[in-house]
Amino acid sequence: MARIFHRAPVMTARIASGILLPVALVAFGAARADSLGPLTLDRTTLDNGGTITVSGQAPPGRPVFLEVWSEKVVSASFFDAKRNDKGVIPYKLYMSGQLPAFYRIYVPRAGQATLDGYARKGNDWAYSQALKDTGADVAFAIPAAMPIATYQATLMASIAGSRGDLLPALDSKEARRRSMQIVKARFRSVSRLLSAAVEERPDGTFTARVTIPAGSAPGRYSVAAAAMTDHGVARSPDATLENSISLPLLYMRNAGTSINLFAPFLLALAVSVFGVLMGAGGGFILNPLLVSLWPLPHTIVAGTVMPTVLFSQGSGIYNYSRIKFINWKLGVTMGLAMLAGGFIGPKLTELITLDQYKFVFGWILLVLAGLMFWQTTPGYLEKNKKEQAILSEFKKRAEAEAKAKTK
Repeated sequence: MARIFHRAPVMTARIASGILLPVALVAFGAARADSLGPLTLDRTTLDNGGTITVSGQAPPGRPVFLEVWSEKVVSASFFDAKRNDKGVIPYKLYMSGQLPAFYRIYVPRAGQATLDGYARKGNDWAYSQALKDTGADVAFAIPAAMPIATYQATLMASIAGSRGDLLPALDSKEARRRSMQIVKARFRSVSRLLSAAVEERPDGTFTARVTIPAGSAPGRYSVAAAAMTDHGVARSPDATLENSISLPLLYMRNAGTSINLFAPFLLALAVSVFGVLMGAGGGFILNPLLVSLWPLPHTIVAGTVMPTVLFSQGSGIYNYSRIKFINWKLGVTMGLAMLAGGFIGPKLTELITLDQYKFVFGWILLVLAGLMFWQTTPGYLEKNKKEQAILSEFKKRAEAEAKAKTK
């Protein structure tokens, strides 16, 4: 009886397998009919970007979408300061350090009109709605899986050099929604996130021209196709390619982009000459220029300019001290205030968008320009005798130094 008892599960398993195996084969056949085959790339290596042709096979009549992403990742954030349905402003900061440095979804060519409509909206567009309207939400997978940290931000926390209190982890649905907001906050424009380039044929074959822009991150890039089928979302195996760069291109890991070193060098040289001439490091000039000329996040620009100012300020301090133009008491007093501001500024930078950054910086530059222009008018110079005396003394010392050098 014991032997019969022990063999009974085996017999049951065999009977069950005899019934389930044909069912499994039928299900497997159905899954294969709805599956996406491997992708074919006409090129697997790129030199500082380029265009490749991707081809594959999908179930006939099913729209196909391509998800393209880089192995290099960057940190990105989204600050929720918009009043919700309850009339409350959340003031929550969502951050991830695993966002692909390059990310784009390619949709069928029929979706071009939809993308054009979103492009006309400027900055007032929702990435989640664009994905839904084009059907590309079936391909949104890689950013949806990245870890996201949520902070309850406050002004006092920013002043103290903190992002705020770390909140519990998000559920999968909320994480997916917030990941879309982080992606949009990072890449901003519709054209950088969505492209209508997939050409579909009646037999289910498709091709697409995928472009990796010059200046993109080096390393491996992955491409995967996705389509909605009767059995859910079907996804192809990942196809990979390699993008390489060489000097004078330099990859900036925290910015997620590559840049030619010669152009920033020449720009910084010109800016430092005029900046030190006006008693500044030139950072207030470099900031808007770097943001406008290169696709750099404003947070990276603000942080990168700080050490560059150190070099120009250091040489400027040395030369101004030689001609006795530094009032150390006043300089140290203001320096203490700037030391405190150095803790507050970086945290506040995380809580504003690029547009807000440009708006505030633009107005500051306009006010400074107006103030400096007013102080150079003949009426102002005539009234301000002290400034006249300083300018006169500067001229005398400059002439004396010039004569000393000629001897």
